[in-house]
Amino acid sequence: MFQGDFLCLHLEKLVIWICLERIILPMPQDALLRFTAEGIYCPQADVYIDPWRRVPKALITHAHSDHARWGMEHYLAHHDSVPVLRLRLGRDISVQGVAFGEKIYMNGVEISFHPAGHIIGSAQIRLAYQGEVWVVSGDYKVEDDGFCAPFEAVPCQHFITESTFGLPVYHWRPQEEIFADINQWWAQNAAEGKISLLSGYSLGKAQRILQGLDRNIGPVYTHGAIENTNEVLREAGIALKPTQRIHLQGEEKFEKKLNQNAMIVAPPGAIGSNWSRRFQPFSLGIASGWMQIRGARRRRAADRGFVLSDHADWPGLNQAIEATGAEHVYVTHGYTEIFSRWLREKGLDAQVVKTEFEGELGEINEGTTADTPAQEG
Repeated sequence: MFQGDFLCLHLEKLVIWICLERIILPMPQDALLRFTAEGIYCPQADVYIDPWRRVPKALITHAHSDHARWGMEHYLAHHDSVPVLRLRLGRDISVQGVAFGEKIYMNGVEISFHPAGHIIGSAQIRLAYQGEVWVVSGDYKVEDDGFCAPFEAVPCQHFITESTFGLPVYHWRPQEEIFADINQWWAQNAAEGKISLLSGYSLGKAQRILQGLDRNIGPVYTHGAIENTNEVLREAGIALKPTQRIHLQGEEKFEKKLNQNAMIVAPPGAIGSNWSRRFQPFSLGIASGWMQIRGARRRRAADRGFVLSDHADWPGLNQAIEATGAEHVYVTHGYTEIFSRWLREKGLDAQVVKTEFEGELGEINEGTTADTPAQEG
């Protein structure tokens, strides 16, 4: 490479770096929220939202492991998240539950939790101080799944959003159509004498699937990581349809006792393992937003892919942001640069913010052992 070409290449990289830095600059020092190495921080209230480093006080949007991490001195979350937080982070954690819309004040900052529609207990967190209003969305979806509290648009000036599926190609069909497909697939497998094995992460997707299955087709069994979550939710008074835990240890050839018309719901980490191979012959289905992309099902060796996500699709993201009325939008994870550029073209002040949130990529790795929940920390 000639010296001139070398300099041009590095100048081009420098220009790209400057452009990227322009959209990920930290917030002004007097802003109500700041993006720090520990997480999203409110200096006035001295509290963090979904921090990924150990801090004294953490407001938690929901109990997925990329948003709710082990080691905080005190947690504040919606009531329905509390039992799962104790399951995943330890029974002895210091955690307080709040209701949707309940107002809490920390050094003059008004804090309230509002439905995000993502999973059970998921919340957007609103912080207001001296006329400045921020909303941290966590993860969310705008379709009402009939199980968790539906998404509520919260007016604000500053909105922190995900963009897990922030491309126009992601456009979800109505939930009832997806469940009709799932039940038809299950019935066909039963008629052919094959067990149906359906993959969905252990917190959120699994419970949503269980509520939508047609129990007239056959019995429903669950992987241990999913049933652990089901049990603590039921103990907390949350209505879930009945399920049966699969016990492989201590019950020889348990898999032979399963009816051929059975449905087994398991987390993605169990698929392809010795655990799942016990149930052959079976037909494998995967429920995920990633199934929207051609080739995703083939790469994961699935017989069927069902496009079912607990995150907002492209229209949902745009609808949610417009409904807030926010002029300033901060995009934290997903297709951040593409989606933030789109928002800027629409006239919004949109910035990319680097975080450790993972969206559905993080969720699909949760719950990979038969009898214990995923370990976080």
